[in-house]
Amino acid sequence: MAYPRSVSQPVRNVPNMWRDLADDLLAALLPGRCPGCGARAEAVCGACAASMRAAPPGRALPGVSWSVAAFAYEGVARELVARVKYRNERVAVRWLACELARACATSPIDFDVITWIPASAARRAARGIDHGELLARAVSRELDVKVTGLFRRGPGPPQTGRPAAERRAGPALSATTAASDRVVLVIDDVTTTGATLIAAAQALRTSGARDVAAATVARTPRPGCRAQDAAYTRHAV
Repeated sequence: MAYPRSVSQPVRNVPNMWRDLADDLLAALLPGRCPGCGARAEAVCGACAASMRAAPPGRALPGVSWSVAAFAYEGVARELVARVKYRNERVAVRWLACELARACATSPIDFDVITWIPASAARRAARGIDHGELLARAVSRELDVKVTGLFRRGPGPPQTGRPAAERRAGPALSATTAASDRVVLVIDDVTTTGATLIAAAQALRTSGARDVAAATVARTPRPGCRAQDAAYTRHAV
């Protein structure tokens, strides 16, 4: 499979390249702060990045042959995800995409295409963006694998904030494009119950996908297993 490229390699998508250059310039002129310690950093300082815990073991997900998460969903990792979802911080998107691409390099299968779980209509309308798409496109550039939208999301509330019992049904997903005989990597931000990824795998396999893999930025620890000194929003500005 293609391994993550170095940041010095050329980006083939020219509009994305100019957007990233603009983001870098803004970051230099208006540097942000690390979500862990509050120091000037984009998107997180080295010390706080080193303190982020690896994702806890996840359960097997029906229809998903291989899955990975980069971090435990707590502390700095949780704040970084929030900055992507609710503040559209592109520097955080690129940092998380690099980490997720490194995690994907351990996959035993090669990916033919990358896709994402689309945000709910309400969230897209409120934010004006689909953070899942931004993340998937950034991972695509790192892994040099084609990215395309393969899902349509039916009516229903976002999964975020819903009780676990309600989340287990997953969102209403259907494949918009046949995934015939392709190995698909599905990108999402957080795995909690795994219902969203299970629904995605079912839709893809129904449309003819040969195999389905999944990668998320973070996985939620079981109750009682979160770090006691999590830095989430303690110093965030």
